[in-house]
Amino acid sequence: MTDVGFAILLTIGAGLATGIGSCIALFAKQTSKKFLSFSLGFSAGVMIYISFMELLHSARLDLAEEMGSVMADTLVVSLFFGGITIAALIDKIVPKVENPHEIRGVEQMENVTPEMKQKLSRMGIITAIAIGIHNFPEGIATFMSAIESPEVGVAIAIAIAIHNIPEGIAVSVPIYIATGSRKKAFWYSFLSGLAEPVGAIVAYLILTPFITPVLMSGTFAVVAGIMIYISFDELLPAARAYGEHHISIYGLITGMVIMAVSLIALA
Repeated sequence: MTDVGFAILLTIGAGLATGIGSCIALFAKQTSKKFLSFSLGFSAGVMIYISFMELLHSARLDLAEEMGSVMADTLVVSLFFGGITIAALIDKIVPKVENPHEIRGVEQMENVTPEMKQKLSRMGIITAIAIGIHNFPEGIATFMSAIESPEVGVAIAIAIAIHNIPEGIAVSVPIYIATGSRKKAFWYSFLSGLAEPVGAIVAYLILTPFITPVLMSGTFAVVAGIMIYISFDELLPAARAYGEHHISIYGLITGMVIMAVSLIALA
């Protein structure tokens, strides 16, 4: 399999993890908040460690060879905060109904009135659109990382897949409550994750023909900024929202430790 094919498969797997979240919401009798708290913390730990210890570090070293240390440092810092700005702007423009990581299990939503069903249906659709928009740059990040380093790409894909699970729950629960259809709820959730491989295909068609060491290194710095924003703005607040502060921190540390050991072992 080519590097491109492998990278696209990774983004497909990461994106369609929303379907796993949908299945958990629709068929589990009880949503485990402790598990989700740990998982979101774990995902954030992986993203934060990779961003600071791998992506930014690699970007700086590669750019320093091309343009010297001072210019490389300036460019990496600028692109890193540029990535944060991109993620913040996406967050600003997408429609917001509720936090897509705020888990609301089916077991918590009984005795829903017709008016509430109408509102929930709209909420689920808008949440699916918002998640799709958020997933698009994540697909680009996974694809570009995997092209340069399959090991790093796999780690990022796993982290994104984990954080897509509660997004799938957030889409499917209101749709199911509003329509009574598990099939419809699953497909809305499933489709919201397709934005990840779409992002990968766009990156392949637009960016790969122009890939140079400088472009790849710059992309790494931007990706690091995007992932840091996602971690601090979405994952960690959501992980703590379940009332298990220490569990989310244990997940965060576990993600960092596993990522550190993996990168050392694969070096």
